Amino acid sequence: MLEKKLISTAQEPETCVLIGLVTGRESRDEVQEHLEELAFLATTADANNQRTFVQSLDRPDTRTFVGSGKLQEIKEYVEEHEIDILIFDDELTPTQLRNIEREIPEHKILDRPNLILDIFAQRARTAHAKTQVELAQYQYLLPRLTNMWTHLQKQKGGIGMKGPGEKEIETDRRIIRDRISHLKKELKAIDRQMATQRGNRGALVRVALVGYTNAGKSTLMTRMSKSEVFAENKLFATLDTTVRKVVLHNLPFLLSDTVGFIRKLPHQLIESFKSTLDETRESDL
Repeated sequence: MLEKKLISTAQEPETCVLIGLVTGRESRDEVQEHLEELAFLATTADANNQRTFVQSLDRPDTRTFVGSGKLQEIKEYVEEHEIDILIFDDELTPTQLRNIEREIPEHKILDRPNLILDIFAQRARTAHAKTQVELAQYQYLLPRLTNMWTHLQKQKGGIGMKGPGEKEIETDRRIIRDRISHLKKELKAIDRQMATQRGNRGALVRVALVGYTNAGKSTLMTRMSKSEVFAENKLFATLDTTVRKVVLHNLPFLLSDTVGFIRKLPHQLIESFKSTLDETRESDL
């Protein structure tokens, strides 16, 4: 009986709430569109959205992003309904993240970049994609590293803790910087290899399928190339560029399926996926 219970619990998706902010730069309708996309991202990450909160401010609150009153409302809801995750539609600063975690402890706090990076990490299959995602994750993590050591603040008797704690953080920062440097070198080598591969494809016309994630690029490629290309009704089903030779009306060409676009893509990923963007840039159509 216990075994059955453990199995069913492990398969249950985590519950979440989504949090958006209407400022002078965007209309409420635009924010609602972004939140609908965020809900699809949450579903892709196997989270079950329970409620969406929207706050209107001239600019994000520097302390808590949504302001203390709205944060209190969110806190009461997530504690009453035992929500697992709070997902914010914009990138939180390290200070905002720390303050929100302090106000609503024992809950996971994610922002949109963190959620997208998590989905990319789940879906990376090749060594190239895994390297790209790992680099983006470390670049995102580095300025937020202090939050990883908040357990030191919770220990009674702070005497003697400050030095070792700071040393641990500095050691981790150095390790992460070294890893980022190593991954950048790896990606440069991979990008050179891929550029050579693109150059070796000869004089065939190159066509790239470009568009929003989950718009049907992989499905279209499967139909056109009559080959199996992984497609799924989730965001970012494809992370690696897939190339197939296609012949239509006796005209041969190379067809590329690329990673899809999305609003508010983490800037760390734009640089990391340079080779994928190069595939699009160098295409004839």
